[in-house]
Amino acid sequence: MADKVKVFCIMFNNEDKREYSPGEVLSGHVVVEVSTGVSVQIKAVKISTRGCAQVCWGEGARKASSPSSAVIANTSSQCEQVEYFCISQTLKETSDGEEFTSLDEGHYEFPFHVELTQTPLVTSFKGKYGSVCYEVTAVLQRPLNQDQTVNREFSVISHVDVNSPWLLSSVSTNNKKMIGCWIFTSGPISLNVNINRRGYCNGESIPIYAVIENFSSRLIVPKAAIYQIQTFMANGKTKSHTKLVASVRGNHIPSGCTDTWNGKTLKIPLVSASILNSSVIRVEYSLVVMAQIPGAKKLKVELPIVIGSIPYNGLDSRSSSLSSHFSMDMSWLALALPEVPEAPPNYADVVSEEEFELHSPSYSQSEELERQLGGPAFVYIQEFRFQPPPLYSEVSSHIWCLTLLSKHLTYSE
Repeated sequence: MADKVKVFCIMFNNEDKREYSPGEVLSGHVVVEVSTGVSVQIKAVKISTRGCAQVCWGEGARKASSPSSAVIANTSSQCEQVEYFCISQTLKETSDGEEFTSLDEGHYEFPFHVELTQTPLVTSFKGKYGSVCYEVTAVLQRPLNQDQTVNREFSVISHVDVNSPWLLSSVSTNNKKMIGCWIFTSGPISLNVNINRRGYCNGESIPIYAVIENFSSRLIVPKAAIYQIQTFMANGKTKSHTKLVASVRGNHIPSGCTDTWNGKTLKIPLVSASILNSSVIRVEYSLVVMAQIPGAKKLKVELPIVIGSIPYNGLDSRSSSLSSHFSMDMSWLALALPEVPEAPPNYADVVSEEEFELHSPSYSQSEELERQLGGPAFVYIQEFRFQPPPLYSEVSSHIWCLTLLSKHLTYSE
């Protein structure tokens, strides 16, 4: 048969469409091209459109390559499969009383239209121990030969609107940790973190508001990161996999100092939307703000976030009107004040993490310098080291004042 059927494939009418939603129509055609000078006998051309979630882990377990194939498992593995829908269609078949029909040489297209189920579907996803897949399978049935099959996957999105009230609510948390023990306790390190909402989309930046207090004797490094948590469930058991998707580092915080993040941004890369409506697979996200402490376990707080598909549409009507009124009342201030140049970026934002760690003093070095410099001097040096230079406006204003003073003295003489 392979030398008679040159082409057997599935084509979608809208090849540029990336994702389909429940209730939408998936249309296309099955292409069959028969070699020159031959004729192919067929019984039928059929398709089936199917969606399912598959989970499998354990020794000897192997996930299915597609929804149309089964998972392979043994007694020591955990596997589960949930089917969301299966729609079958016959595109061409023999007439009554005929065993087969013939396709002469040439190009044939058999169109199909499939309306996806209106019931909520789970977003397409491929993870560590499972996946949610949707595909169209075409079968060319032959009377005397083995059936020929071809598969074509497509993506489904279950939309999550980040403008939902529960996703627009702010999230805040705090945590504190004492460094040392018994009489060697130096002081606490505390984290207070807040974000304005918990729902975001790909490409958005999360403004992080945090107060990080370091009353210990050590130099700490704050960091924020987004983690994806994949949870798989089968036969009453659970398997999890966590991976880092984005991170940003703050400045070193010397002993006795406090650092404040007034909207430090962390951009969300291209990741899968949150999956919260599946019985076998969950995909969740967490924003973690932590303080890395030399010689001790890091202090951290976690804030759950949801990655949606319908983007944030801005402020609500009340907040928008207040903001507009405030901007009108304060418009005169922008005309009265001179433009202030922007400060240079922080040291930690313009160098790589490896270089940042390379030039950072270790805990043992910090202890030795504290002993030699008496503590407060070292704190001052470290605080000065990682601060950006003063604004141009601050320097220029001092020069302007000195110039006026010198002119005044000249006139006085």
